[in-house]
Amino acid sequence: MSKTRIGIAVAVLTLLLSSSASAGLHIRVGGPLGVARFAVARVLSLGGLHRARAYARHGRIRTAALRPQDVRAAALEPGPANPAVRRQIAAAAALATWQGGRSTNGWWRHADGGYGWVGPLFWPFAIYDVYDYAIWGDGSGLWDYGYRDIHAAMFSPYSRDELTALTGPRPSGRRHRRSATVFEFCGDDASEIAALPAEQLLRAIQLTNEAQRTALDELATALATASQIIRASCPAQPAFTAPERLTVMQQRLEAMIKARYLVQSPLGKFYDLLDDEQEARLNALAEDRRKASAANIATEASAQGCGMAQAAALPLPVDDIQARLRPNDAQRAALKLLQDANAQAIGILSSHCQPQDATTPPARLDAVQGRLEAMMQAVAVVSAALKDFYATLSDAQKAQFEAIGQKRTA
Repeated sequence: MSKTRIGIAVAVLTLLLSSSASAGLHIRVGGPLGVARFAVARVLSLGGLHRARAYARHGRIRTAALRPQDVRAAALEPGPANPAVRRQIAAAAALATWQGGRSTNGWWRHADGGYGWVGPLFWPFAIYDVYDYAIWGDGSGLWDYGYRDIHAAMFSPYSRDELTALTGPRPSGRRHRRSATVFEFCGDDASEIAALPAEQLLRAIQLTNEAQRTALDELATALATASQIIRASCPAQPAFTAPERLTVMQQRLEAMIKARYLVQSPLGKFYDLLDDEQEARLNALAEDRRKASAANIATEASAQGCGMAQAAALPLPVDDIQARLRPNDAQRAALKLLQDANAQAIGILSSHCQPQDATTPPARLDAVQGRLEAMMQAVAVVSAALKDFYATLSDAQKAQFEAIGQKRTA
């Protein structure tokens, strides 16, 4: 094994293990930290120096996120609470079975290096992304979700066999020890979420009275309950058709909206109890985190983070659909309505991008609500048109439609 490959793996392992130790957590077999072990194993199993460099270059293991100072900073947070770690974990799991696990990046990859779809699971680290933006203003995970994910729901990159490998029981035997299933993302990590505000906010600001401490406890409890609500939206089994995958998206977004409402009042109460100095300290630390996060994300992220730019990279493959399905007149009319629905969805999402004037945690949580509702509306528009189009197809045409995403390489 090359020194470079060993160095990358050791850096990731150090980041994950030190993070868990500092938070008083244990790495479980399941849950996000269990998947983190799989991500490290995936780096160790790379087949050569050029593959390790490709990992870093394409965002699965970003060298910028693994500098010594970043490893030390990440040790202050539980592993999945660090956005760079989340991106690495999601990338490793998303590509574990895709194309036999040989590809360095997939076409449905987010601009920040993460993945919105990991097998049948949409938005794998939802509660963390909401928390990071609301508290710290770090929207590097949250705002990259949008049309790209709707497109990946319509044209899934995974075959049935690949989904089965990601969702079935873990095979027994030594050679399967490093395998992971996507449902490990859905482990009961409520205790980890509950610890986040207490640990991070206590480090950020000095609470001065019992009312503030009580409000912080209430916020932690609300986040734990919100995490459980979102966890319950994890799919029990993979969705094999485009209409079913869009339904999975809607269910996940509905759970996130419900979770957001649950956190709104406790967060507002806690923030209102802070004095001017505490607010200034929190806002200053949030600004530092946003700058650090921006430095660790490729410049393409800022260009593709919302609306039109995302859609330009993934246009509806009308020519491919027509060539594969050979639609009749009625089907072409339904396809035209699907095109119109996609354009409408893009417009909805483009009008709800990250606001510049959301400068407090309550205001940012309101912005989260606006984005989630916009995504719900966009998915509903596309879903209705897609169901109508899908209903006109024969079984053979449906099979051809489902194969489009699997054939795409970039």
